[in-house]
Amino acid sequence: QVQLVESGGGLVQAGGSLRLSCAASGRTFSTYAMGWFRQVPGKEREFVAAINWSGTSTPYADSVKGRFIISRDNAKKMVYLQMNSLKPEDTAVYYCAAAPYTTPYGYQYDYWGQGTQVTVSS
Repeated sequence: QVQLVESGGGLVQAGGSLRLSCAASGRTFSTYAMGWFRQVPGKEREFVAAINWSGTSTPYADSVKGRFIISRDNAKKMVYLQMNSLKPEDTAVYYCAAAPYTTPYGYQYDYWGQGTQVTVSS
């Protein structure tokens, strides 16, 4: 079992930065790949980034490539999403999730956090 709690969301102006954090509990955290997804009301959940257990594989959605950086600290059971050069279209609820392997498909994730709101004003 892995429990996930996101934090770090908020309101930021376009061009600004935010760092999201995801705190995990459970002894098996370091064996899981982790992902970040986002969702806007009325739209499908969207893959943002993922990271494998060792941090050596970090796929990104094209829409955030070069602006967002995913990282993890297995000793602290934390996953981070550094978001730079934010745009109004990045506004969404951001979720972290845990999966047995790195994947962009939400249905393959076993555990989800409750989400944190990110709002980017123009």
